[in-house]
Amino acid sequence: MEVPAPDRFDWFVETISSALMPSALSARDAAAFHAEGAFLGLGPVQLSRFSYSPLRSRRTPALIRRGDPEQYQLGLVTRGSAWYAQGGSEAELHAGDMVLWDTSRPYDSGSGLDDGSVEVLVLQIPKARLPLAAPQVDQLVARRMDSTTGIRAVLAQFLGAVVGNGSDCRPRDLGSLGSVAVELAAACLIQQLGAETQPPEAARAHVLLRQVDAFIEQNLADPDLTPRAIADRHHISLRSLYTLFQDHVDDQGRSEGVAEAIRRRRLERCRADLGSPHLRRQPVHVIAGRWGFPNAAAFSRSFRAVYGVTPQAYRSEAQEPRAVAEQQA
Repeated sequence: MEVPAPDRFDWFVETISSALMPSALSARDAAAFHAEGAFLGLGPVQLSRFSYSPLRSRRTPALIRRGDPEQYQLGLVTRGSAWYAQGGSEAELHAGDMVLWDTSRPYDSGSGLDDGSVEVLVLQIPKARLPLAAPQVDQLVARRMDSTTGIRAVLAQFLGAVVGNGSDCRPRDLGSLGSVAVELAAACLIQQLGAETQPPEAARAHVLLRQVDAFIEQNLADPDLTPRAIADRHHISLRSLYTLFQDHVDDQGRSEGVAEAIRRRRLERCRADLGSPHLRRQPVHVIAGRWGFPNAAAFSRSFRAVYGVTPQAYRSEAQEPRAVAEQQA
């Protein structure tokens, strides 16, 4: 979208406030201001790319009260320079540096230390998704992190690859990419805390659960995806896997074991395919088999138990509005 030059700064202010958080922005030269922005939803997280002229950004207590997404936001400078200050710490950043900030606390930042434009990738992580205690994260805000070596380099390269290619991914794959991004970010932050600072047991369990979630998502089509196979793949006992899922809940907040999680996700994929007009000529058993249900009768029973109708009846109901529309056309 091309924005007229006189409106560009106001557009950027509105975009930042809605996409990231309400902020007070001031540009060195609003009349000559230029910016670009792109956003990619990755399930529970969002990855954004911004390129803009030199400016100053502040987040005050009043702006926090106006709107707080309750996130930790991890910024990666890919071009130019910037600085961030929060919680008594301040970091000067150049291309290849990362910094973390908390949307629930005031901060001050600026860009264009070298009088040029800056480009930043921002990973927005809900606080509940980051497996670190708040006091630990507080030690990391507004501190420069180099991303040219080790696990931080892996994260930086991953974020760059997702920004460049994520728009070509299927929606269900984007959620898996988001889980991987959170895991990598958590690993970077844990490392930044220092080798002597071990993450709490709850944090390690949280990371492992995210890894298992991503593994299940990527292997739903495999009929041999079982709790035993998952435990073996992650080098844990079956009992440990069940313990890991004790507090796991589905999208509606209901408790869900590992076997239930696999079955629910497979049924959701089948239901989506049965409702797709592009797949209406595919037999039900083919769709079921594609999502890990080799036994058509068992699939039909499971589907009816969850959705209250047989797979064929669901397909007929889902396709009926389209058939009527095509006849009227």
